Amino acid sequence: MVRKRPNVLVTGTPGTGKTTTSSTLAEATQLRHINVGDLVKAKNLHDGWDDELDCYIINEDLVCDELEDTMEEGGNIVDYHGCDFFPERWFDLVVVLQTDNTVLYDRLTRRGYSESKLSNNIECEIFQTLLEEAKESYAQDIVLPLKSDSIQDISTNLSTLTEWIRRWQPST
Repeated sequence: MVRKRPNVLVTGTPGTGKTTTSSTLAEATQLRHINVGDLVKAKNLHDGWDDELDCYIINEDLVCDELEDTMEEGGNIVDYHGCDFFPERWFDLVVVLQTDNTVLYDRLTRRGYSESKLSNNIECEIFQTLLEEAKESYAQDIVLPLKSDSIQDISTNLSTLTEWIRRWQPST
């Protein structure tokens, strides 16, 4: 089955603007926004709670099973900080949002992140862990790193992504 609308993955370290970008982009393009973190909570697609990391232990198989039919239809913007467990065939574009460490530190501090969770996420951004994960998991030509430090960056990114979606053609 050939999708009539693209699937876009928006990934990046927590605090880089994934949900803001994804929800605004979905609104602008009439694509469906899927926040994987919310889906995991709502449908119990996890294996319990990790006290140290202060988050659910996602069950990747359950998440993929839950999303399979929706992703085959196309027209989705998937919002999650990880990307290496999703099937490569699902996505036409993988956006990796990146944020300056000082900006990211302030955002995560405002969220009330613990010191260990804060330093873990800052390290992820310093070492570009999620960009490397995306490059290892998907074809190079569909991985798009975008700066996400300011409202202006988000606005520019939305214009770029909206135009990409508008011009997208299904592969035959």
